[in-house]
Amino acid sequence: MRWLELEQETGQKLYYECGALILATEGHCNWEANTARTFTEMGVPFHRYSPQDIATFFPQFDPSGISYALYEPEAGMVMAHRALITGLALFRQLGGTVLRGRVTTDETEFPMLDGKRLEAELIVIATGPWMAEMFPKTIKPISTVIGVNVLYTSTLDGSEMFDQSRMPCWIDHGLGSFGLPSAEGSGVKAAVVIPDKIDLDNDERLINQRMLSRTRQYIGKRLPGLNGQKVVDSKFNQIILTPDTHFVLDFHPEHQNVLLAGGCSGHLFKHGPVFGEFAAGVGLREYGTAPRFKLGPRRKLSPAESPSGR
Repeated sequence: MRWLELEQETGQKLYYECGALILATEGHCNWEANTARTFTEMGVPFHRYSPQDIATFFPQFDPSGISYALYEPEAGMVMAHRALITGLALFRQLGGTVLRGRVTTDETEFPMLDGKRLEAELIVIATGPWMAEMFPKTIKPISTVIGVNVLYTSTLDGSEMFDQSRMPCWIDHGLGSFGLPSAEGSGVKAAVVIPDKIDLDNDERLINQRMLSRTRQYIGKRLPGLNGQKVVDSKFNQIILTPDTHFVLDFHPEHQNVLLAGGCSGHLFKHGPVFGEFAAGVGLREYGTAPRFKLGPRRKLSPAESPSGR
């Protein structure tokens, strides 16, 4: 696994193998059933748990309304900020140069840095949600930029029940939620996905009271042991969604040295090292991109078909 290889290469703790629990809510099990089939086809180890099993193995969760759960023991969580800093340091060690400035595009959507056209044999654009505004003709028609509120809740003093050593990551599509256990004292991360459209350059990235209330209600229902615990941090994340929630990796139709890489749809960061290697191969024309990552019209998939379950 590339995250573990990067840990060994850099000496930084980047990944906690805490497992992942995918909760299949009654009446909302199609994506979870497809995921189980994919796990089987790909040889990914997993267990199928009944609500009673969930209560036994993971008492942090109230399994009310859950039909079953899939538990993937080899899944885990990436320390995102540390991973970015480590990756940047490794890039510099390998001879890379970091230039800071404002990246935009001209009227033909050619990339510019501080108003000057970039000059290189290959330019890879991976600007996340800003890709939509940078490429109004190419990316904006097949994307939506949204904000997702995230809360970090404190855990019980002296208890490790909600720590990554005892609790898995989880996905709860039926209630529109996902989250991570506490790691290194971070608190438990929980999000209820109620997308807000945002202005990336001008809106304040502050969690609003409606989202705060909905997320606290979810925590009280699914993680009752955290009832009454304080919110220790909040984040307002910006995400670029494609209609089918597949990524974008393709050359710009007018600029064949400009490779567009993104369209995260909320599930790309964990694939970062592998996606980066794949993008490098496409950029160097060692092979072509995957058909599902190409630019062009896309159709909205049902949650059962979507790779992200959205």
